[in-house]
Amino acid sequence: MLQGGSLIVVLFVLASCASVTVINTMPEGARVYVQDQPVGYTPYTYSDTKIVGTVTPIRLEFEGYKPLTTVLVRNEEIDVAPIIGGFCFAWPLWLWSMKYQPMHMYELMPDDK
Repeated sequence: MLQGGSLIVVLFVLASCASVTVINTMPEGARVYVQDQPVGYTPYTYSDTKIVGTVTPIRLEFEGYKPLTTVLVRNEEIDVAPIIGGFCFAWPLWLWSMKYQPMHMYELMPDDK
């Protein structure tokens, strides 16, 4: 069984592996597809535990507007917790040393049809 201090360290390390970003569009309410799977509508909170440099395809669709395809790359901001954890406990934590920006804003263009 883990002692109180050890449990806190384990929870801190596990939480530091996740990265979260909010995907927003203008106009709001666009359908969000992650890896071609519908997941919700903007504003949409996306979270994952993928490693540094991982690319995730995103598609945004809204009736009367052109679909927008982009990618999220987990290399946008430094995440200090896994770096410290990598030095103190286990170097593989460095695989989560980068995270997403807190928000991604996309402007959808009207469809010319």
